[in-house]
Amino acid sequence: MTVDRILSPPDNRLPSLELRAVATALKSMKRANSGLTWIQQPHVTEFLQRLAAEPVITHAGLDELPASRTREYVRGLLVEHNALPRRDELSTRFSDWAEQALDRITNPSHRDITRRYIRWHHQRRMNQMDEVTRGTFLRAKQAVTVAIELLNWLTDQGAELAEVNQAHLDRWQAEGPTTRGIASRFLDWAIGTNLIDRSLKLQPHRRGTSPRLDAAAQTELVTNLSHMTGMNPRQRAAAILILVFGQQVSDIVQLTWDNVTVTEELVSITLGTVEIALTSPLDEPWRDLAAKPTHHQTAAHPNSNWVFRGGLPGQHLQASTLTEQLGTSFSSRAARLGTLHELTKLAPVAIIAEALGYSPATIDRHAIDSSANYMDYMASLGPSNENERLSPS
Repeated sequence: MTVDRILSPPDNRLPSLELRAVATALKSMKRANSGLTWIQQPHVTEFLQRLAAEPVITHAGLDELPASRTREYVRGLLVEHNALPRRDELSTRFSDWAEQALDRITNPSHRDITRRYIRWHHQRRMNQMDEVTRGTFLRAKQAVTVAIELLNWLTDQGAELAEVNQAHLDRWQAEGPTTRGIASRFLDWAIGTNLIDRSLKLQPHRRGTSPRLDAAAQTELVTNLSHMTGMNPRQRAAAILILVFGQQVSDIVQLTWDNVTVTEELVSITLGTVEIALTSPLDEPWRDLAAKPTHHQTAAHPNSNWVFRGGLPGQHLQASTLTEQLGTSFSSRAARLGTLHELTKLAPVAIIAEALGYSPATIDRHAIDSSANYMDYMASLGPSNENERLSPS
């Protein structure tokens, strides 16, 4: 059979135990043809035959091979079918990236400081997490990148980090983009480790004001969701969570079927601490997804609990991919901000936060903007108003 031939070593030995698990998975797929199509692609065949020559396959051995999507897909298959132990890939990717980033630092003493910053701030935090999120991974890369830019600039000025003063920081920040304010994360760490003066500071990086989808546009989108032929059930389900409940795409893609209940009578979803019922027609895409989960006929997700399954084995859909898919119909960020803006007019901050899984502070910022500050609500519950409500009519 083609699968056995490709996964067998060149000397006709039996495939390694790890690749035998992959072979079994591919041959037991419900859509066997898609597995054959994948394995017969020249670049996939070449990679697997190279791997087949190895007597034992490990994460470390895979790391030595050239980075590619095929390498990570095969790694994912090995993990999902219990041929390799599960590991935190984003933490590993950050460590690999950080080693290369250190080579960009021109001053040896600054390189040593940055290595300590990476190890004792970012990697230490990642090691304490159950799973490193993509947001944590990207923020860590950004923080280190901007820190390196600052340190190389100081070197060009003939200064060591220990010699940095406020004039240095003001000039460096004034001469560059607003993202230089992100270096405050590195400076906070440097202050905490007594490397620089405690009085030093940067103007914090602030994002620009983002546009919001207005209430009329939101209503129109929700009304037309079931008729959008360009959207599949997965995209419609995600759109409902954004347009009706103001959910972030990064949170949506991490939902599991433990968060969703589908019965003949009811579909409900738990976003915060409250189970929320989805009435018709909002329940329809969720029923479709439960009946026909994405990638359920391939070897990539044999026991996956993700609602939004991704292209890589065992992984959820990337937030950037879903954002791009929805972008043909609406801006997910503008829609989410518009939804939160409208919701804060309808209920107290604490209730919205509890139901939707946001922090009260986040919802309160939207409430202030929509003239529904929670403090005003609390003030309305004062003694005079309480007496007024309780007095007979």
